[in-house]
Amino acid sequence: MNRHSNFNRRNFLKSSLLGTAALSALAFPVAPSAALTKTSRDSFHGLKIGIASYSVRKFSLDQAIETTRQLGLKYICLKDMHLPLKSTTAERQAARKKIEDAGLVLMGGGVIYMNNNEAEIRSLFEYARDAGMPTIVASPDPAALDTVEKMAKEFNIRVAIHNHGPGDKRYPSPMDVFRMVKDRDARLGICMDVGHTVRIGEDPVEVMKACGSRLYDYHMKDVNEATAKGGATEVGKGVIDIVAVLKTLLDLKYQDHVALEYEANADAPMPGLIESYAFMRGVLATLA
Repeated sequence: MNRHSNFNRRNFLKSSLLGTAALSALAFPVAPSAALTKTSRDSFHGLKIGIASYSVRKFSLDQAIETTRQLGLKYICLKDMHLPLKSTTAERQAARKKIEDAGLVLMGGGVIYMNNNEAEIRSLFEYARDAGMPTIVASPDPAALDTVEKMAKEFNIRVAIHNHGPGDKRYPSPMDVFRMVKDRDARLGICMDVGHTVRIGEDPVEVMKACGSRLYDYHMKDVNEATAKGGATEVGKGVIDIVAVLKTLLDLKYQDHVALEYEANADAPMPGLIESYAFMRGVLATLA
């Protein structure tokens, strides 16, 4: 993969405006129930950087909400372990109220897999509607796209189709999604997973520029190899040029969710989450 800048993570953290605070936070062992120093809500310089709740998949919805608040975030996308797809309307509305009462904004739900079954797809749109989700992050059967498009129009809910890189026979690249949705209703778009994009050898910046008009959700992460073997690591610690990615999001004036999906250390994700957000805040402080 082409790198857009020579970038030393340790030197950056030490020299950035937030370096001291970031390193102090990393040195402190934090559990999901512990309080962090309050962070300004504008520290992401206009980007709606939040969390994909899969990052805290081994914790309850209440803990996911509290973790989001402690991290100084406002935006969240729910995975179904935090709001089951088979939940009742009342349960969905209660989850929505709980999120709103915490001062958070529910940006969507997913990744949600969709079979080519109209009744099943309708139930998933009802799930999103009841919970107040404006966007479904999805991986639909390509044969179901006509039905998905029909439901997106009926419910006025956007569908951001997620790429899963090597091994994904449906949508390995965001460009595969783009080719399938570019001539469909504008409510159908892309959730770009930057990690999986890099793992198939694509330049994420070029992909973002090519499909920006349909980019409705963004999964931020880092990986330790730009190959199919690449595994999850803290943002700024891997091979992805995070500086170039964030700069491109700013250049695109991207208005939708940038959700950190931290997949490492599922049993104790908080230190890695702190490190990842501190790195992004530091980068943005130098770019803005």
